[in-house]
Amino acid sequence: MALDIVDLRGFYGGPLGRIALRRLAPMVRARWENCVGLSMLGLGFATPYLDAFGREPMRVLAFMPAEQGVVNWPASGLSSSALVEPGLMPLPDSSIDRVLIVHGLETTEHPRDLLSEVWRILTPGGRVILIVPSRRGLWARVDTTPFGQGQPYSRAQLRGLLRDTLFSPLHWAEALYPPPFEWRLLLQLAPAFERIGTALSLPGAGVHLVEATKQLYRPLLAGRGARQLLRKAVPAVAAPRA
Repeated sequence: MALDIVDLRGFYGGPLGRIALRRLAPMVRARWENCVGLSMLGLGFATPYLDAFGREPMRVLAFMPAEQGVVNWPASGLSSSALVEPGLMPLPDSSIDRVLIVHGLETTEHPRDLLSEVWRILTPGGRVILIVPSRRGLWARVDTTPFGQGQPYSRAQLRGLLRDTLFSPLHWAEALYPPPFEWRLLLQLAPAFERIGTALSLPGAGVHLVEATKQLYRPLLAGRGARQLLRKAVPAVAAPRA
């Protein structure tokens, strides 16, 4: 089920959304420290995270699913946001260097089609970051935040999905250890929850953050049986002349 743009804006304007943004935006920025001269795309509802890059990239676009709705972004100047069908994005092949997917993968009915389309528009060596709810986390079990909507993923599921769509993971991380409740004490203790959970690599984080790069070909590995058949293969010879 697609998220609603009004709910997404309301979440990031509230205390839990600010906690999520304060934790996740620096993690994204740390992976992409230098984006000068690059083309960047945010897919889903990534605009709160794209703000951290300012005017550094050469071009920044924000594509939002038609079922979700769209808001004007950035707040001033020409709009860089658009409604799209994520499986059919209006971009040429190999035209984007960086893609950030937030609140996009877990809500689509066709995740492989979405990632295949991302693969198509990425340049050779281009990178994608996915922020996806974790199956083991409490945030995926509480439907009062956007991370509690759609299909959460385990690391193994994400790895398999990336492999099937020709992406090679480069970096894995987890975040959002505080319980997703707007209780004053929990909100005050949120930084401590995050520090302890991250330092000890505790289970139960709310989201996965994975960075992957575009794989240009699928490796074919011959098993033992295939190698034995190759050893026994006899080269074809030309038929003798009459």
